[in-house]
Amino acid sequence: MIERFAEIIGENELDSIYKIAEKLKGMSVLHVNSTPAGGGVAEILSKLVPLMRELGINTDWKVIRGDTEFFKVTKSFHNSLQNGIGELPQGAFETYKKWQEINGNELDLDYDIIFIHDPQPAGLINFKRKGKWIWRCHIDISNPYEPVWNFLREYIQKYESVIVSSAVFARDDLKNPQYIIPPSIDPLSIKNRDIPDITVKRILYKFDLDPERPIITQISRFDRAKDPLGVIRAYKLVKKHSDVQLAYVGSPASDDPEGEEVYKETVQAAGNDKDIKLLVLPPNSDLEVNAFQRGATVVMQKSIKEGFGLTVSEALWKKKAVIGGNTGGIPLQIIHGINGYLVNTPEEAAHYALYLIRQKSIREKLGEAGREHVRRNFLITRELRDYLMVAALSLGS
Repeated sequence: MIERFAEIIGENELDSIYKIAEKLKGMSVLHVNSTPAGGGVAEILSKLVPLMRELGINTDWKVIRGDTEFFKVTKSFHNSLQNGIGELPQGAFETYKKWQEINGNELDLDYDIIFIHDPQPAGLINFKRKGKWIWRCHIDISNPYEPVWNFLREYIQKYESVIVSSAVFARDDLKNPQYIIPPSIDPLSIKNRDIPDITVKRILYKFDLDPERPIITQISRFDRAKDPLGVIRAYKLVKKHSDVQLAYVGSPASDDPEGEEVYKETVQAAGNDKDIKLLVLPPNSDLEVNAFQRGATVVMQKSIKEGFGLTVSEALWKKKAVIGGNTGGIPLQIIHGINGYLVNTPEEAAHYALYLIRQKSIREKLGEAGREHVRRNFLITRELRDYLMVAALSLGS
């Protein structure tokens, strides 16, 4: 499977991966996160784990369990870490500790290297029996709500090292070594590989979108951090000047109990405009997502907080000009004016969306630059190599 990437990344890059993996052969590696599907972490692990196995590394992936109360707590942690404002359920810390203990006693954690993804399972470090433990943070922790950060930091400081997605997320108050590993996409997956135009049109028609008219697309959870109301606002501003349509496409995730509530808010904001399609698709609707991105005139990721935003790289890979929120990991992917535009308000988003709808040659120029930027920086093979490097360094190999 990994050989199929050679024509995209080149033989030298592939050879470097094999050389690092050689140092880890026979080692056991475990990834732990909080959901098997939905969201970027699960998506990356679904690609990364098979590739590590193919390289001869004994790699497993386990998902912690929890009840609704636990995931409300961890969602509140997520929001407070990214927004710097805390609104926690009563007894939040006790609930968190209870489920760490349940999972810590249930999961087999005897591995040579363990990657713990995000805050939800971070407390498992208290059940460490062997190996090197690495906390991989996928969200923006540069300006956290201090009570939550201080609570989690007591766990995080016990890890051998920490991985964050961007240098701006690194923390001065951690003594652990911190590595920078941006997330990535799999260019050969169903979501990202080339598909025929007829397939794109068939799927757009299926969801009552007209491929002959301009389409703004945002692929995101129904999450306030993704600013769905801001997307609606931007669309309505563009609509005054263009016969545009909006496709906001999301999937539910088991660790995000706020999704339904935010969806209802978005439906209310959309009103009775028949050109706004708010779609909740099952996780792994990869072909549909591929088609929505390829069929878009403009792709938007108007987040107001964002760990990385894989959908930006997905769209850039498809040669789409992307308008992204100027936050988190999005500026790593979008170079303003070169492969897309960074914005801070719905008004700015509307301005650039209308400009791109009217300027096909500019869209194409930005799209070409975007694909090359992703090829060089945000493909799964680069992230695989980075993980192998961190693992090798942790073991002193």
